[in-house]
Amino acid sequence: MEVDTLEVPELGNRTHLVHDGTRALVVDPPRDVAAVERAAEAAGVEIAAVADTHIHNDYVSGALGLARRHGADYLLAADEAVQFERVGVRDGDVVPVGRLDVRVLATPGHTRHHQSFLVRHHDMPDRAAALFSGGSLLHGTVGRTDLVDDRLTHDLARQQWASARLLGALDPATTLHPTHGFGSFCAGSTGTVRAAPEPPTVGDEQRTNAVLTTPRERFVADLVAGFGPVPRYYRHMAPLNRVGAGRAQPRPARRVTADEVTDAVLAGAWVVDLRGRSSYSTGHLPGTVSVEYGTQFATYVGWLVPWDDDLVLLCDRPDDIAAALHDLAGIGIDGPRTHLLEPETPLPDSYRRTDWLAFREAAAAGARPVVVDVRQRDEYDAGHLPGALHLPLQDVDVRGHELPRGELWVHCRSGYRAGIAASILHRMGHRVVHLDDAWERVAELAIPTTTGGVAA
Repeated sequence: MEVDTLEVPELGNRTHLVHDGTRALVVDPPRDVAAVERAAEAAGVEIAAVADTHIHNDYVSGALGLARRHGADYLLAADEAVQFERVGVRDGDVVPVGRLDVRVLATPGHTRHHQSFLVRHHDMPDRAAALFSGGSLLHGTVGRTDLVDDRLTHDLARQQWASARLLGALDPATTLHPTHGFGSFCAGSTGTVRAAPEPPTVGDEQRTNAVLTTPRERFVADLVAGFGPVPRYYRHMAPLNRVGAGRAQPRPARRVTADEVTDAVLAGAWVVDLRGRSSYSTGHLPGTVSVEYGTQFATYVGWLVPWDDDLVLLCDRPDDIAAALHDLAGIGIDGPRTHLLEPETPLPDSYRRTDWLAFREAAAAGARPVVVDVRQRDEYDAGHLPGALHLPLQDVDVRGHELPRGELWVHCRSGYRAGIAASILHRMGHRVVHLDDAWERVAELAIPTTTGGVAA
């Protein structure tokens, strides 16, 4: 039995191809299944079954489309209400996939009908099994339980504890292959991704995972208290997945002219510049917003841009526009307009971009910079500059008008989120300085910080 784990960094997830050398099961594929198909081709195996551990809340599933393309069974909890044909499976079912036996384990918690899949080789029952746990037992944590319905958060957290305990009682040698926990906001906390020559096991979690070492009610209280905000686009993912939206090809983008970009800005559309935050601060089109293309691009565009609002993407590199369209399609955003910035395009707007050393020097010279901290609440509480105004990135467009007039120094942990926030505040008419530097530099430069407290 072989397990090929495929990283999906733009979603902060993983998908898995498990096979016996001839026939394969795919677990939790993204909308774009090309990498999965390449892996199957490289392994010389036929995709015989595709499974979703749950109806996903953070991306559009490619499972139904992949199963249809290969004439494979699509395994999904029988109790899930969906608008397409699938093989409905229940706790205790064993589905043969070639020489593999796929046992279905009911593991509710992340969602109401969440399932995990325990896979063994039929001819080698004494060999370690592979556990595909989706959003249940993760590396060092569990999946969050507040994405289905706020009213169910605590009940699902108790179910999550029980499900994790069920999985934690498996043979310690069982290898553990979750979907979430690699950057997705579906994880209950950051967790632990171990760099090791062998995959992590259930035994590793038995020693270190709080869900397996903490009494239920204390664990539930700690888990729920640690939940951060939910990206706004998440509420649209489950409905799309229940109708099998991922089987359709994304709608193509439409190229627009410079005049149409100007019209979009004037109409209040979100015009997003994909270029690096350094290039953007030096020169950009008025009224645009900077979301530098990278692995977190789709997450923040999906979080900030209201669903179904007009969206225009700008860049000077066609490859980056193509990659951005791919990532946005993965969360169900199809067909935005695009415009390629030519080298001679006038970019009249700019703002200052600097580092923590310049901040320290300004403070030492008697200046009193107004600092806006756009990190999340837990980051702010763990340590922030005295007097810093806390405004999480996802709230900047809504509450930015509450900030004082005058120059605002905007920072986050690495500079990425601060670049987005600075551009939004600049679009709103604020004078901004983008502190594009690592938060760790604050301690290195002995800049005073404090903890806790209520944001101004």
